[in-house]
Order: sequence, then C-alpha cells, then structure tokens
Amino acid sequence: MEKQYKPYPDSGSLRATGTKRTQMSPDYWGNIAINLKDLKNIKTEDGLTIVKLSGWKKVDSAGKTYLSIAVDRYVPEEKPQGGSGFDDMDSEF
Repeated sequence: MEKQYKPYPDSGSLRATGTKRTQMSPDYWGNIAINLKDLKNIKTEDGLTIVKLSGWKKVDSAGKTYLSIAVDRYVPEEKPQGGSGFDDMDSEF
C-alpha cells in the first residue's frame, strides 16, 4: 500500500516539470498548505496579499531534486525611528 501524502501547515514543494507541453507550460509545479485563519501580520500592498516564502533544495527517495517551500512567519521587531533605512532581511552579503 502506498503511503498517503499528508500536507503539513505552512509547507509544500515545487517539482520540475518532466516534459513541457508548450513554451507557456510551467517549469515547476506544486502546492503549499497555508492555514489562513492562523496567519498573522499579513502584508498588503495595492490590494495584494504578500506571503513571504523560504525554500530548500532537496532530493527525494527516487533521486529527483525538488524545492521544499515554507511560509516564513518570522516577524522582525519594529525598528526605532531614524534608522538607516536599509532592510536587513533583503541584504545578500
């Protein structure tokens, strides 16, 4: 009997598309399970809801590489007024 996949809150995966049917077909496909009732500190810009994601490159039991993704619920403390104006979360040093 095959093991049933059970989604975990705030997690999902993206897998490479085996064969693209057209040029417009996606390169990756997958899903993510988000408990919207429990999601706090949601950022909204111009009527769009922004959810920050994190990803990890992994290899499954068949040897295929995929991207494991998760909702990033980290909320940094508010910076005091007069800060440097730089967002440390976006720096890539």
